[in-house]
Amino acid sequence: MAPPTSSASRIVTLLLKVFNFVLLFISLIVLTTNTATAYMEVATFKVRFNDIYAYRYMLATNVIGFAYTLLQIAFSIFHIIMGNHLISGDGGALLDFYGDKVISYLLATGAAAGFGVTVDLKATFDVFGLVIDKSFYEKAYASASLLLLAFVCTAILSVISSYAVPKKV
Repeated sequence: MAPPTSSASRIVTLLLKVFNFVLLFISLIVLTTNTATAYMEVATFKVRFNDIYAYRYMLATNVIGFAYTLLQIAFSIFHIIMGNHLISGDGGALLDFYGDKVISYLLATGAAAGFGVTVDLKATFDVFGLVIDKSFYEKAYASASLLLLAFVCTAILSVISSYAVPKKV
């Protein structure tokens, strides 16, 4: 199969990167604004996303994916406008290919960490009799879901970028 060189395929790739950027941005906002108050019989305390290590990891993967996607959008816009890659030779194609692979797996593990810790927190809080607003869990699930969709977009971009990698046997 020939590498995607048509103007339409470049624009579709750019649109997919922009969609990925939007997903990561919304996920970042939802995660960082996620706080709740937990109630016990004797005390109340505030629960924030950054109190939980898995949510911190989720934030880190989100920020790394966000920065990488922003960089890729800039490279794509340059490629569409100028007609050639910013990085000459095979370097640009290899950066896209390996970068998409690494970032997609980071996003997948970040989403998995978010889903896993939310399930565990809910079970743990229930066992210890802590009452917490359901919106805390719902926001965590929403952020992890958006991160998972961003993983799917990046995985699709990884497949697309694999067609541009030179076939050397």
